[in-house]
Amino acid sequence: MTYEHGLVIGKFYPPHAGHRHLIDAAAVACARVSVVVAASSVESIPLPLRAAWLRETHPQPHVEIIPVVDDTEIDYESDEIWSAHVAVFRAGVATRSGLGVPVPPVDAVFSSEAYGPELARRFSAVHVPVDPPRGRFPVSSTAVRDDPVGNWGFLSPPVRGHLARRVVVVGAESTGTTTLARALAAHYAERGGVWASTRWVPEYGRTFTEEKLAAARRAAADPALWLDDLAWESADFTRIAERHAALEDAAARSGSPLLVCDTDAFATAIWHERYLGSPAPEVEAVHERTPHHLWILTSPEGVPFEQDGWRDGASIRSWMSGRFEEELEERALPHITVAGPHEDRLAAAVTATDDLLAKGWTFNTPLTP
Repeated sequence: MTYEHGLVIGKFYPPHAGHRHLIDAAAVACARVSVVVAASSVESIPLPLRAAWLRETHPQPHVEIIPVVDDTEIDYESDEIWSAHVAVFRAGVATRSGLGVPVPPVDAVFSSEAYGPELARRFSAVHVPVDPPRGRFPVSSTAVRDDPVGNWGFLSPPVRGHLARRVVVVGAESTGTTTLARALAAHYAERGGVWASTRWVPEYGRTFTEEKLAAARRAAADPALWLDDLAWESADFTRIAERHAALEDAAARSGSPLLVCDTDAFATAIWHERYLGSPAPEVEAVHERTPHHLWILTSPEGVPFEQDGWRDGASIRSWMSGRFEEELEERALPHITVAGPHEDRLAAAVTATDDLLAKGWTFNTPLTP
């Protein structure tokens, strides 16, 4: 190792490939690296979330991610303001050093910013520039905030998972939800470029039901058991919601700026009501913590009911469609309803999704010089 203790400081709002390269360079050259995530209160990506992203991306044991709140204004010409910033950075490094473990002084500051040499001087350390022209990774956090889609390739999986716009197709049985979800994802994938990796997440509830039925048949040694013989519990619906959300998160981390979901925890809560006749607070909790941005409700209109042996009757289909519409309206969730032939449904879904994507992403403006 060339240095004992390297320091990297940034807002990481959000982190990108250039940041990853910077931290990796410090990790190779130093026995210990302190990465100070200096966020201001005005910024809209939570500080703990940024720190978690960096810890996932940089799991090396000698790299420590240190979140600090720094609400001091930025003025590179003011000695007083410089001193205030450095005091916050020093306090963060000292606080996170570990109980009873001496912290070696910072002897190298790694940066690609113009302020790097002055920051290093104030730590009595060497400045190590890392690709100041940003030739290897032509990206900045400002560029990402201005155009996430154009800079998608520079983002790590957890950041992509957070930023991906999630469109959910919901509806009663035999209303074309799966057909539409698959077609909507394929439509965007066919656009190519960053959209080529657009994915859709199949409904996990169907898989769970098949597995539950198979387990019941094995337990009873009766291959003739069918859906009406199954006993449902609230815990079943919670497991469905949690597993489906996990599949969504995994897909969002590896896909394009758009993720299409065939149902979600919101829909699972309504199915809980259908089978158990009561609210589902644990399922609702999954819904609350899983971000979605647009719901597309598939109407029974124009879709003949098809009984494949796994579905309720046509009368239940109408009731369920009504419940979905009522809940979407009551909760003021952004949604559209599609009806008629598949081509019309897909066209309406694409228009609504394009409108969602055209709105872009909103980030609070950080403190700037």
